[in-house]
Amino acid sequence: MKADDLKWFKPLWRRVAITGFLAVWCAYEWLWSKEPFWGVLVGAALAYSLYNFFYAFPKEDPTDEQLPPPPPPESQDGPGS
Repeated sequence: MKADDLKWFKPLWRRVAITGFLAVWCAYEWLWSKEPFWGVLVGAALAYSLYNFFYAFPKEDPTDEQLPPPPPPESQDGPGS
């Protein structure tokens, strides 16, 4: 995933909502409409989202690693003291 995608998917509720929607849609395709093509297609999307959103999703913020350390504070007397 890109850094922008990671920022958007950072809240857990978004990842759960998308995965839950896919799970309901997959169950609908297999149990109600009996469409194996769409069931397999949505099942693959569900498996992909489960893997990426819950197993491989980074635990820490990726932008924190890329930031340089802050400069040391200067004294009140000035830079030459």
